[in-house]
Parts: sequence; C-alpha cells; structure tokens
Amino acid sequence: MREKSVDKIFLGLVITLLVIGVFMFISASLGVLNKDSIKLFYGILRNQLILGLGGGLVAMYLCSKINYKFWKKYAFYIFLLTILLTLLVFIPKLTLKHGGAQRWVSFGPFSFQPVELLKIGFIIYLAGWLSWIKNKVHKFKFGIIPAMIMLAIVSFILWKQPDTKNIILLIFTALAMLIISGARWKHLIAIFLISIIGFIMLASFQPYVRDRIKTFFDPGHDPAGSSYQIEQSLIAVGSGGIMGRGFGQSIQKFSYLPEPQGDSIFAVIGEEFGFIGGIIIIFLFSAFALRGLRIANRAPDLFSRLLTTGIVILFISQAFMNIASTIGVIPLTGVPLVFISHGGTSLLISLAAVGIILNISKYQQESNLN
Repeated sequence: MREKSVDKIFLGLVITLLVIGVFMFISASLGVLNKDSIKLFYGILRNQLILGLGGGLVAMYLCSKINYKFWKKYAFYIFLLTILLTLLVFIPKLTLKHGGAQRWVSFGPFSFQPVELLKIGFIIYLAGWLSWIKNKVHKFKFGIIPAMIMLAIVSFILWKQPDTKNIILLIFTALAMLIISGARWKHLIAIFLISIIGFIMLASFQPYVRDRIKTFFDPGHDPAGSSYQIEQSLIAVGSGGIMGRGFGQSIQKFSYLPEPQGDSIFAVIGEEFGFIGGIIIIFLFSAFALRGLRIANRAPDLFSRLLTTGIVILFISQAFMNIASTIGVIPLTGVPLVFISHGGTSLLISLAAVGIILNISKYQQESNLN
C-alpha cells in the first residue's frame, strides 16, 4: 500500500494539547515554587520541558518514521523487556520511593517510571497476539485465557508497587481491544466480573484504596486527611466559575492543592479558565479519541487497528479518569492528565505512542474492508 502523509488533524489535536499543557504546567508549577525551593522548581521544569516535551517530540518523529509492522515483529520481546524494566523498581538500590509507593527507577540524577513503557508494551503484545489468532479469538482458550494471563502478570507486578490506577487502565484497554477483535460478549463480561472481584479483594488489602472509596461516598469525613485533596479540588473548580480567575491567577495551587502540577492540574485549569476552559479540554480529548478511532477504523490490517485502538483507549481512559476524579464523579485515582500533567517519562512515552499512530495513519484506507 502506498505511503501517504500523516493525519494532520490528529497531529494538530496533539500539538494543541501540548501547547495548552506547557502553559498550564508552568502556571501550576508556581505552586511548587511557593512551597519548595527554586532548585526543585527548575528541576521539575527541566524534567517536563527537556526530557518530556523535547525528548517526546523527537521520539514522536522517529516512531512516525518506523513502519508499524516493526512493532508486530518484535512484540513479544518488547513486552518481555518492559516487564524486566518494571521489575527494576523492586531492587532496593535502584528504586525511588514516593508517597509510600515504589514506582520509579533511579540512575543517579535521572529517574523514570517504567510502568509507562509497560503499558505500551502490553498493548503492542496483545495487539500482536489477537491479530495472530484472528478468527480464533471467540474461542475461550485462544482469546480470553491468554489475555487474562497477560493481565494477571502485569496486574501482579503493579499491585506489588502498589499501582491500582494503571491496573484499571489496562483492564479497560484490554476489554476494548478484545471487543474490536471480535471476542464473545459472555467472555468479556466474565473478565469484567473477575476484575471487579479482584478490585474488591485489592481494596481489602490496600488501605489507601479503601480510604479513597470511603472519601468518594463521604467527601467530608476526613477534611485534614484522605478527603483533603478532593475538597481542595472542588474549591478550585468551583471558584473558577464560568470564565475563571485568569491565567496564572489560581489561589488553590499555592499551599492548598497537593501536586498542582500533577494529578490536580485540571483543578488549576478549572480555577483559572472556569467552566469554559474545562469544556475546551474535554472537547479536545473527545476530538482526539474520535480522530484516533477513525484512524483505527481505516487502518490497513487487524494489528494496526488493534494497536491504534489500544493506545487511544488508554490515553482517553486516563484523561477522563483524571478529570472525573478531580470533580468528584469517581474516586480519586492519582492518574496524570495525559499531555498536560507533570511526568517527563509519561510525556515522552505518550508522544512516542502518538508517533506509532501517526505512522499507521500514513496507510489509512478510504474504506475499511478488513
């Protein structure tokens, strides 16, 4: 099939989110400058803008040039490598703990979160497997059992960190990919029910999960503890009104919102740009999802269709989990707002994944006949 140019609308949506992300990240990071040292402030900016944005744009460009079939050819090895990298967090001399979790690997002045690689590695391998078995996906032993084994391996590694939010994200992503591949609904419902049971068991073993669920049903039960973040987020969003206080004028980011440049950044957006600003962000992510799924629908083969779907669903689930938890629609998850929140590793890997979709978009068909 003749190679065309990348999907410019999809690329434009990503660039728009990145530009908004840079301005909002700098604004939200002023809260860190107020509470902590100038050195930490510039360290955060350097990590986000040089490693995350600069490195991510280079990675996006390079991945857009790599033929998508490369990822299928080496899918198993990529998945295995990302698992091994994630296991590094359990080596005491390498792990970097934060907030009671060990999710970072540190090499001197550099640190990264290997789960970001693991999520993409999982999607690549699952897409490769499902495209290999093709019409056998409706058979329990070929479609559902291998998918559950992959999920179980990844979930166990993440549970030990602990990292509940990314387990949930990967379950949503896997279900979407299985739906696209043609798995039977009764099998999908079985996976969903097993996941719910697993989550309930997880909550019984992880106190922080129980606290977040309790806070969701009773936001004011512990205003100085587990309820603090959601209360401050709602104050920030509510005080923004319709039009917001104005760029850089957030009050809650100073000494009130925990991690304003991280998973609380949508609250800063709501305070500074109000209801209108929040709706614009939601619209952009919705457009990103629709355009990405359009690329998936017109992808040249099953593997590229599943790979695109998996990446898009992962990012959209993450974005709307962040937004929904910020405004109290679901329990707090702690997931960053993709393309916008702090996280150099997350931004770099996210943009590399966008590059993969851009490469697939070069081979779009006018109508999908697969």
